Amino acid sequence: MAILDIPKSRTGNIPLHNLQSAGLLVKELELARGFIGNKKFTKKSDENERADSLVMAKLYAVLEAVADRVEMHKNIGDQRDNWNSLLLTSINAITLAAATMSSIAATTAVGFGSGASLAALKLSSTLMFLAATGMLFIMNKIQPSQLAEEQRNAARLFLQLQKQIETTIAIGSPTGHDVEEAMEKVLALDKAYPLPLLGVMLEKFPATVEPAVWWPQQAKESAHKTCSKSNGWNSKLEKEMRSIVEVIRRKDKADYLRLGGKALMLSKLLAISGPLLTGLAAISSAFMGSSSHTGFLAAMLGIVGGSLASIVNTLEHGGQVGMVFEMYRSNAGFFKLMEESIESNLMERRENGELFEMKVALQLGRRVSELRDLASSPKSKGEGAEEFASKLF
Repeated sequence: MAILDIPKSRTGNIPLHNLQSAGLLVKELELARGFIGNKKFTKKSDENERADSLVMAKLYAVLEAVADRVEMHKNIGDQRDNWNSLLLTSINAITLAAATMSSIAATTAVGFGSGASLAALKLSSTLMFLAATGMLFIMNKIQPSQLAEEQRNAARLFLQLQKQIETTIAIGSPTGHDVEEAMEKVLALDKAYPLPLLGVMLEKFPATVEPAVWWPQQAKESAHKTCSKSNGWNSKLEKEMRSIVEVIRRKDKADYLRLGGKALMLSKLLAISGPLLTGLAAISSAFMGSSSHTGFLAAMLGIVGGSLASIVNTLEHGGQVGMVFEMYRSNAGFFKLMEESIESNLMERRENGELFEMKVALQLGRRVSELRDLASSPKSKGEGAEEFASKLF
C-alpha cells in the first residue's frame, strides 16, 4: 500500500502579528470608505437644504410684496371713492349756485336794467359754469367710481393670490416653478390694474368691450400638449367640462359683455352731456341782459342747462355708471378665466379631475350634482339654453 505524501501547510509559519495588522488595515479601509460616503451624502443633503431654503425665502419675498399690494390697492381704492363723492358734491354745488345766480341776474335785468350788480352776477355765473365744465370734463375723463372699482378688484385678486401662496407654503416642498408662477401672476395683476393715472391708466371709453384679463397669458403656449396620465379624469368628466365651457361661453360671458356694452354707451352719453350742458349754460349766462328777448332766452338756457347738468352729473357719478361698466367687464373676465382654465385642464390634466370638478362647482355657486345636471341637460347643448352656468352672480 502506497503511502501518500501530503505536503504540510505553511500557514502556521505566518506570524500572528502580521494577521492582526492586516485585520486592522481592513477595518481602517472600511471606516475610511464609510466616512467618505457619509461626507458625500451630508454634502449633498446640505446642498438640497440650502436650495429648498432659498426657494422658500423667494416665495416669502413674493408673499410680502403681495401683502403690500393688497394694502396699497385698498388705500388707493378708498381714496378714489372719496374723490368720486367729493367731486360730485362740489360740482353739483357750483353748478346749482351758478344757475341760482343766473336766475337772480335775470330778475335784476328785468327789474332794474343793466347795472353793476347785473354785471357782477353775470360774471360770477359765467365763471362758475366754466369751472364746473372744466372739473366735470376731468372727472368724466378719469371716472373715479370706475377707478375705485378697479382697485377693489385688484385688492381682492391680490388677497386671493396671497392665500394661494400661503397654501403652497403650508403644504410644503415648494419648487422654483411655484416662485416663477407667483411672480408672473403678480406682474400680470400689476399690468391689469395699474396704480398710476398718467400714462398707464386703463381706457375708460374703449371702442369695444373686452373681458378684463389679470392672469399670465403665456400659459397658452403649452395648451397643445396632451398628458397621457388620467389623474382622476375620464371621458364622462371631459364631456361634462366641455358642456360647461359651452354654457359659460354662450350664456354667462356673452351676457356680461352685452350688459357691459350698454353700460359703456350710457357712460359715454352722460360724459358728453354733462360738460356740454354746463358749457352751454356758461355761454348763455354771458348774454343775459343784452336785450329783452335775447336776455330772457339766455337766462332760461343758463338756469335749465345748469339744472340738467346737475341731474346728469348725479346720474353718472352718483349712480356710478363707470363702476357698473367695470364690474361687468371684470365678471366677463372671470368667466373667460374659467373657460381657459377648463380647456387647459382638459388638454394637460394638471389638476386632479375630481378636485377640479369640485372647484368649478364652487366657483359657479353650485353643488357637484347640480353641475352634472347642468352638463347633461339637453338645453346646455343647444342655442336655446335658458339656464346660466353661474348661480353666484
